[in-house]
Amino acid sequence: MVPLFILFGTFGILFLLNKYFIKRLSISFIGRVAMALMMILAGIAHFVYDEPMVAMMPDIIPWKLEIVYLTGILEFVAAIGLLWEGTARVTSIMLMIFFLAILPANILGSIRGVNIPGAEYGVWYLLFRIPLQMFFLWWVWYFGVRSQKLAEKTKS
Repeated sequence: MVPLFILFGTFGILFLLNKYFIKRLSISFIGRVAMALMMILAGIAHFVYDEPMVAMMPDIIPWKLEIVYLTGILEFVAAIGLLWEGTARVTSIMLMIFFLAILPANILGSIRGVNIPGAEYGVWYLLFRIPLQMFFLWWVWYFGVRSQKLAEKTKS
């Protein structure tokens, strides 16, 4: 739930600041900044909640802790990539793939009852988490791929 508040809160604040004061940020950039902040917080979580994240992973995967740390670092890199116009589109596509790739870990973590924030709600967390993951996927597509493409068309 916290990632959703971060995403909407950041978007809302930047949208209002842009509308009344800044007046030069694109809606694409505002959406990407909101996702970037969420990705930074998610990346930090990979180091703070490393043991529960390891427990979410399927047993057949080797080097679980290393993968948790690596994906945390990749989330930091993605946050940077979203902010730069030159890499925003490719970063968004990579994030879409990433969100699909980590969905099984979220499902498995919910089934196992892994003690991460939100998991105390049991199956309800899973029922919320799957659509939330799809929403994040849509968000990066909309603000990082679609909006970028529309901006390119209006420039030509």
